[in-house]
Amino acid sequence: MFRIPFFIFGLVISFLVSQVQDSPSRMVFFGDSITAGYGIPIEKAFPALIQAKLEQANKPFEVINAGLSGETTTGGLNRIDWILRSKPDVFVLELGGNDGLRGLSLNETEKNLKAMIEKVRKANPEAKIILAGMQIPPNLGQDYTERFQNLYPMVAQDMDVMLIPFLLEGVGGDPDLNLSDGIHPNEEGHALVAELVWDVLNEVMDW
Repeated sequence: MFRIPFFIFGLVISFLVSQVQDSPSRMVFFGDSITAGYGIPIEKAFPALIQAKLEQANKPFEVINAGLSGETTTGGLNRIDWILRSKPDVFVLELGGNDGLRGLSLNETEKNLKAMIEKVRKANPEAKIILAGMQIPPNLGQDYTERFQNLYPMVAQDMDVMLIPFLLEGVGGDPDLNLSDGIHPNEEGHALVAELVWDVLNEVMDW
């Protein structure tokens, strides 16, 4: 049987270790059309703007935009295992808005959000997890609207994760910062979302 000289084996191991050490950490934004940058160029969506900020600050992170337009928490739970193969070091969970707009069961939304957080922790127990809260218009009644808004702080507390109370703070409802549909941020709106997320990242991360 062919035997590899020990010094060559040592060089190979050193190379592999250096590759792992030099590879950037991964920051996953897992969400719906807001994360995906619906209606604008993908490079103008807030995850891409976060990548630019990371590079400017010389932080070795690779941003993965895993946003999917129309996604619900059920859909997210069904596809999260695939994206978790990347072993993210930071995971920003932005889902639930479509559940609320469609009037889906908030008990199911809560269960799905918690299940996704558990899956992230199983994939990487050291991962920093940030839950991005959303709000919905009162079309489905005040009770449903309030329950939806209160859902995110409750999940964040129960699962001990960082919370962005409202991802679209200062953006939602402003015609100048949204597309004509009144739901999705325009480029200027995404720039403000990126500033909010960046502030939270600086609070969470041990740079």
